Amino acid sequence: MKFRIVATFAAAALAAATAIAAQAEARVLAMVNYESKPPEALQSLKHPVPGKKRTEGIAIIDVDPSSATFGEIVRNIELPPDLVAHHLFYNRDASKIYVTALAKGELRVIDMRDDDMAMKVIDVPECEVGEDVVFSEDNTRWYLTCMGSHRVVVGDAVADTKSHVIDLPKPYAHGIAIHDGIDRILVTSTVRPTDLGDAGDTITVLKASTGKVMGVHRVSNKPEPGGDAPVEVLFVPGSNPPVAYITNMYGNALWTAIWDAEAQDFTFQEAYSFADDGVGVPLEIYFSDDAETLYVTTAKPGHLHVFDLSEGLTEPRLVRTVAAGEGAHHVAFNRDMSMGWVQNSLLNLPGMSDGSITVVDLKSGRAVASVDTLKEQGFNPNCIVLLPEWNHPAGH
Repeated sequence: MKFRIVATFAAAALAAATAIAAQAEARVLAMVNYESKPPEALQSLKHPVPGKKRTEGIAIIDVDPSSATFGEIVRNIELPPDLVAHHLFYNRDASKIYVTALAKGELRVIDMRDDDMAMKVIDVPECEVGEDVVFSEDNTRWYLTCMGSHRVVVGDAVADTKSHVIDLPKPYAHGIAIHDGIDRILVTSTVRPTDLGDAGDTITVLKASTGKVMGVHRVSNKPEPGGDAPVEVLFVPGSNPPVAYITNMYGNALWTAIWDAEAQDFTFQEAYSFADDGVGVPLEIYFSDDAETLYVTTAKPGHLHVFDLSEGLTEPRLVRTVAAGEGAHHVAFNRDMSMGWVQNSLLNLPGMSDGSITVVDLKSGRAVASVDTLKEQGFNPNCIVLLPEWNHPAGH
């Protein structure tokens, strides 16, 4: 009996020790680029950080609420304080991350296969206010939108050199989506970057292989100029015929672009309006692998919305809205898409720059934790992805 008691106790102790060790080792690492909050925003912090110089960087943070090191910055990569790094984009095989910049004609590339995360700078002086990057299906070309110079810069994604420039018929290029199967690229016309005014309401269609402008389409039900500010566009994975979703930032709606093979062009229609939902400023778009779930963020006051697409790819049905923070913007997903991390900040704008990262259990549809590490230090996160070991592209 004594032996059994000792053995049972030993087994229990071993199990407890194993559980503790597993908990200590459990972590999910996210890459988050950040910048200093403006002085007026710092006044609203519970613990203001006075006298800080403008700072930018990329933080690697443990964002797993079950981890013993939850919220800790495990690595920091400094960036020039005048870069205004904006977005982080993986290439097709997640071997590299591309960092766009609002204030400099540069595109930075981080080698994710290198333990030191070596960074290369590609000079793109023709690109003012670099925004989004997409990649050809074969991972050999990248396309960078330039909201201040109304262009798309095309580059070699193997050598990471600039190739050529596509001038656009409409200004303020921001969102971009590519579909090599139909040889088309869609580009949004969003807002003037200096004051977020003069909002566009069009999508330009390009031939991907040549850069030729194939057409310009309005995504507004209002008389011209509609000013709906389409901001992001993304193709639904595996859709046939190809379907893309568009977020209208000022129009407060989702639109779809549906490929017509016979006409060799797209038809555009409104798919959902947020007007009656008490939210505004729809931004980012994500999809599940089976294309039956659509995720959209709205920045004001800050939510993650979950739509069911099972009844039709162009018939989104809102099934859940999860409160995040002011400025809810980008979302990082883990491999099985059971968890999402919502980065809460949009361009340091008042009422849309909370600075936190909301952790969402996508199975229960509840926010379960908040990563306040950057917020408490007086920083705003601008974009978030998980490191390759954990990251799901969610259609990107």
